Amino acid sequence: MSLVLDPAAQDLLFREARTANTFTDEPVNDEQVQAIYDLVKYGPTSMNQSPLRITLVRSPEARERLVQHMAEGNQQKTAAAPLVAILSADNEFHEELPELFPHFPQAKDLFFGERSVREGSAALNAALQAAYFIIGVRAAGLAAGPMTGLDFEGVRKEFLDDDHTPLMVVNIGRPGPDAWFPRSPRLAYEDVVTTV
Repeated sequence: MSLVLDPAAQDLLFREARTANTFTDEPVNDEQVQAIYDLVKYGPTSMNQSPLRITLVRSPEARERLVQHMAEGNQQKTAAAPLVAILSADNEFHEELPELFPHFPQAKDLFFGERSVREGSAALNAALQAAYFIIGVRAAGLAAGPMTGLDFEGVRKEFLDDDHTPLMVVNIGRPGPDAWFPRSPRLAYEDVVTTV
């Protein structure tokens, strides 16, 4: 059985897409970011929690502050990318549940009254949304450079608050010269899928 999605779109989103390590200086504007979000917000999360929060790092001063918290190998990439996004999990996502999950308004307190439960659920579901975000960047014809090589606590203190947990930093833009490392191997279907 073949996939319904056009092969060119399959290549754009998956087969030909890779983490970008260099970018051109073409800017990424707010309209592009909004179009990405307006597409990926439909990706499913448990009970429609939608805990992902996106902090766009645009000013030179903010960029300089962020670069200081990146691992050495990621600093130049982050300094040079046209746009950088800090993706985080909102551990107080449950406050939005009465609106986002209106057919079961008591879910806010019944399931998510304890902070530790919220943190675990927010981390999982925001990570799902982060993956959707990366696919959305590709769907916009841009390249994404997601990175977890950073001082998470430093980023949290510098840009977020105690209610938000940073997940990753994503460099965004048009790929520059020598943007791609060679494609790394992938596991085969039979190495991943088990039938019971």
